[in-house]
Order: sequence, then C-alpha cells, then structure tokens
Amino acid sequence: MKRLSKIIFLACPWGPRGGGMYKSADYLLQAQAADSSAAAFYRPLDTRGGGSALASAAVLAAALLKLASAALRGELAGVHVNMGERLSFFRKGILLTAARAMGVPVVLHLHASQFDAFYRKLPRPVRAWARWVFARATRVVVLGPWARRFVTEELHVPANRVEAVTNGAPGLSAATEFAGLSKDTSRDARLRLLFLGNLMERKGVSDLFHALALPGFDWERLRVTLAGGGNLSFYQALAGRLGLSGRVEFLGWVGQDQAAELLAAADVLVLPSHDEGLPLVILEALAQGVAVVCTPVGEIPFLLRDGEHVCFTPAGDAPALAATLQRVLADADLRENLRRNGQALYQACFTLDEFYGRIKRIHHQAFGI
Repeated sequence: MKRLSKIIFLACPWGPRGGGMYKSADYLLQAQAADSSAAAFYRPLDTRGGGSALASAAVLAAALLKLASAALRGELAGVHVNMGERLSFFRKGILLTAARAMGVPVVLHLHASQFDAFYRKLPRPVRAWARWVFARATRVVVLGPWARRFVTEELHVPANRVEAVTNGAPGLSAATEFAGLSKDTSRDARLRLLFLGNLMERKGVSDLFHALALPGFDWERLRVTLAGGGNLSFYQALAGRLGLSGRVEFLGWVGQDQAAELLAAADVLVLPSHDEGLPLVILEALAQGVAVVCTPVGEIPFLLRDGEHVCFTPAGDAPALAATLQRVLADADLRENLRRNGQALYQACFTLDEFYGRIKRIHHQAFGI
C-alpha cells in the first residue's frame, strides 16, 4: 500500500475523559480506515491526558512539540481541533493559535453545549481573545443551527466559514444484531432500561434515581443498567439511600463494543441531561432501534421530534421523567414506532458515512487535500 505523504491531526482528549469529542474523533479514524481514496492520514493528538487539570499542561506542551515537528517536516496538512468549554477552550485556543502562527490551517469543531453561557461569563479581555481565536480558524464546524447562530452573531465569524454538521455514529454490526435478538429470545423477560454515559449531575443521573424511587413506580419486569465512568461511589451510595440497591446495576466505563451490545439489547435508553450538544449515544440508540427518553436541550429539539423519534421529558423534573418512562415502558406500540422512525431518521441523517463524508469535504476545502 502506498504511504500517504500528509497527516491531519485530530486534536482532543484521547480517552474516556474526552466524552463525545473523543468518540467523534475516534469515529472519524474508524471511517477513514475503510476509505481507500483518502489523501491524508488522520492522526490522534492528545491535548488533555488522563490525569489532573494541572498535569494536562504537560500533555498540551507535548502536543505543541508534536505539532511543530510535523509542520517543520512538511508532513502536516492541517489540524482538526475539537473544542469544549472551560479549560478545553483555553487548551485548544493555545493549540489553534500556535498552529496558525506556523501557517498550518485549522478546522475548529465546537462541541460544547454551554459555550454561550461560558463565553458570556468571561472577563471582557478574555471574550475578545475568544473571538480572535475563532476568527483565526480556517473553518468552524458546529453541531446544529443553534450553535451556528451563536458563532456567527456573537463571535462574529463570517457565515461562509461556519458549517453545521450533525454527528454520526456506526450502524449495526453482526455482533450487535445478535445482541438485539436477545430482547425477544432471552429467558429474562424483563424490559431493559439503559443509561449510557459519564455519571454526573449534568447528565441527570440523580434525577433518574429520584424518578425511579418515586412511590408507585412499576418495577415489575424492569431491569435498570448504568454504564459509564464518573463518580460511581457517589451514585451507588445515592441508590442505596433511595432504596434502589439491588435494582440498579452499575457496570462502570465500557468500551465501544460492549456499549454497542448493551444498546442492542436495551429496550429504552434514558438520557435526562440538563444540557447537551447532540449526544452520540442518542444517535447510536436510533441506529440500533432503541426507544429513547431524553430532555429537549441543545441541538436535540432542532433535529428530533417528540413522540416520533424520541420522547422528551423536562430537564430536572423527576416526576415528569418517571411518568414518561412509565408510559414508554408500558406501551409496546409506542416503542415500536420510536424504533422504526428513529432508525429511518438515522439512515437519512446520522450515519457514520454521512458524517465522515461531510467532514472530509470540509478538510478538502480547508486543507486543500
């Protein structure tokens, strides 16, 4: 096989700490592995590491050295910077500034669902620097129309340099199709409710537990699984205080293959987040025909319809969440409609091929390769 002469760095935290940014970048790597027409290699560039925020400074310094070395060797076509809010913004802002100082083009991919609130709380000089950073990007990619409006109207990036690209996720594999069959063939006839993501308050995990603990919640034929990293001991203790011990299974962090198998075997995915961009886990659930109960936050209500593709529940409202879960779990016809409509929408808008193709076109425009 002919060795490609150029590389494109995908900059983000490479590992579970990176959340959706990491998964999105990793999916691009997986998609390119099957693309024989690619004219450049994607390469990971870790900007965070797995340690403390202070230790991440050393990881960022190493990333800057790697960037400079590749640029000096003439190997670097460009950098795709995946940015969040808080410290992610400062780390990626430094990386973007360094790359542009070296004459390297940069695609800035904004994933943060609360970047507008974060930006408005910054001191005026830092806000000015934020606008300067976004202005230096060769192209800016956002998750949907809400973020596009913010970037053009408040950060003043010209509209012709901003593109909304919805996330994409892999479809069914043979392994996950087999796991999905177990919904009907397993001796365990209980319905399977799954939470998949980092366990944290922003994801509404406490809201979920308080909903499940409400008097009258129907636990008959129900199995609840939480898979993801985070503060497991805190949520295990909370489950115990609410009388949910023995009813809720904690798996901890799981890899991509195990997550896909859990989704394929699930009947309902629940994601009661207080804020999100466009969560990959929802797209993965749609791909696998899993009914979704989620909150209408971030880009979600712009792209998914309540009662047709997913069922919405208000953020932070445990009784409403309990009622929505009860309705979806009790109504097999509703779950089937959500399954069918969700899979159709996934095929039309959210496949990994569609996502990769759109990012590839942006890279061609920004990097000339």
